[in-house]
Amino acid sequence: MPMKGGDSDGYREIDRWDRGVGWIAYPDEEMQRASHAVVGDDGGVWVVDPVDAPDLDDLLAEFGDVAGVVVGLDRHKRDSAAVARRHDVAVHLPQWMSGVAGDLDAPVERFGGELADSGFRAVRIRDSAIPPWQEVGLSHDDDGTLIVPEAVGTATYFRAPGERLGVHPMLRLTPPRRELSRVAPDRVLVGHGEGVTTDAASVLRDALENARSNAPSAYGRALKELLS
Repeated sequence: MPMKGGDSDGYREIDRWDRGVGWIAYPDEEMQRASHAVVGDDGGVWVVDPVDAPDLDDLLAEFGDVAGVVVGLDRHKRDSAAVARRHDVAVHLPQWMSGVAGDLDAPVERFGGELADSGFRAVRIRDSAIPPWQEVGLSHDDDGTLIVPEAVGTATYFRAPGERLGVHPMLRLTPPRRELSRVAPDRVLVGHGEGVTTDAASVLRDALENARSNAPSAYGRALKELLS
């Protein structure tokens, strides 16, 4: 199983509900890079951290016209520029995210506390130089949707045994509790793996609260898989 990419005849759909859907473009890759499209209050479709896939535009069209593409993590440029160009829209970045716009071959727009008129509130999860990490989450309080690009995930290498959702290995000792504990979502959509759509608020709380105590077993599991 490749860590990233590989052969694929098409994406695997995940996380569908009435206001959005997700997909994994390369279902067999270990990184399980997940992308999402969500419908905003403006009626437009906002595509978050996309990895392109055959027939992706047909999936997006089920929910409406694309209003914009969002990069939620400074190293998640993925195929955002290609998708934006194809739909004649801009790539949207938080005002404070640096070192990304110049690498995008597409128009760029900045957003502050809210993503345009989408109703999604920006959550600054991390903005640090050591480790270099700039990440914004998107929360729609009325819809109950929280999108977290990287700080938490459900791919195997994020999770300790018994966890449904895990904190990224590099953040386990300094989990973003203050930033994410203010949100009580009905669903948590992540950038690596399928989302959490049942008991999401309690699962997120447990992941943050137990990140440090579960670190030894999480690291042991990751090492075992690396060596296998």
